[in-house]
Amino acid sequence: MKWKISKEFDFCYGHRVWSQTLNTEFSLDGCLKCRHLHGHQGKILVYLEADELKDGMVTDFKHLNWFKAFLDDVLDHKFILDINDPLYSKLLSDVQKEELVKFDEGYYLVDLTKFKDEETYLTELYEGYVLVDFVPTSENLSAWFLKIVQKKMNKLGVKVSHVEFLETPKSKSTFYA
Repeated sequence: MKWKISKEFDFCYGHRVWSQTLNTEFSLDGCLKCRHLHGHQGKILVYLEADELKDGMVTDFKHLNWFKAFLDDVLDHKFILDINDPLYSKLLSDVQKEELVKFDEGYYLVDLTKFKDEETYLTELYEGYVLVDFVPTSENLSAWFLKIVQKKMNKLGVKVSHVEFLETPKSKSTFYA
């Protein structure tokens, strides 16, 4: 027997899939819309599983509140950009990659202290970026979210079976542990 629970989260974000290519036999046109800067209302479903219940539960749903805080505090209304994106040097022209602050969850932020004496617009511009070391496709984002959640849930001995990430209401990727 196995039990599985899930919890749903959502956040707004922007991204750009700079690596997008299309086969026009299937896509019907060659318009590379995902290469443009654009945004989504993303939805994440985290699935946790257990062979045995503890206190009648896989785990308490509240044990995922930290993930909601991560989404709200780090990703909501931010632009997720690959540090290898060819547009990086244009979009973040005043920021060298060596000056980024790296976080355990696998993302980077601009060190805003560099701009404390500058115009406010530079702080507002750069605080809106969350930088990652992968193309932020729905597939890569679902894998990244699973890794983040699993690392934290390991402390409780809880297994993440998979993560579903909906970039739009009709487009979903799933990554399995």
